[in-house]
Amino acid sequence: MRSLARFATLLCSSAVLCLAEGGEAGGGNLQGWKWANFLLLAAGIGYLIGKNAGPFFAARSQSISKDISESEQIRRDAEARAAEVDRRLANLGADIAALRAESKREAQSETERLAAHATAEIAKIQAHATHEIAAAQKAARMDLRRYSGELAVQLAEQKIRARMTPAAQNYLVRGFVRDLQ
Repeated sequence: MRSLARFATLLCSSAVLCLAEGGEAGGGNLQGWKWANFLLLAAGIGYLIGKNAGPFFAARSQSISKDISESEQIRRDAEARAAEVDRRLANLGADIAALRAESKREAQSETERLAAHATAEIAKIQAHATHEIAAAQKAARMDLRRYSGELAVQLAEQKIRARMTPAAQNYLVRGFVRDLQ
């Protein structure tokens, strides 16, 4: 406040000196009043600036500092995210290679499983075919025995018919009746 009062006093004394000079020149009164008006205006503006500029600039400085610290935090977060992305990208090749190796192992395993399954199926089919062949052989043997039996009976019948005479028939009938008694 004291410095403001000193400034105002200095301003007023300057205005009085300007008025005094203007009075001596005669008719320069208007020029002195212009200077006095300018000085009063400059003093008022200076007072307002002095009163409000300090808190304004302090608040502005604090706001800028806060924005800088927030920006710094945002930058650190962004750098951390970028580092994480870079780490993932660096590991991407290894991850892809691991996935390829895993899929190759799975494909190999599936191929082996299918080969084992096919081998088992082939063994089943061979066993079934062997069983059917054996059954067909057995059936063919039975058919052959039956057929050969029928042929033997027919041949025997033909031989018996060829040898059967009325005397042989009488002899057989008598032997049969005797066995019945």
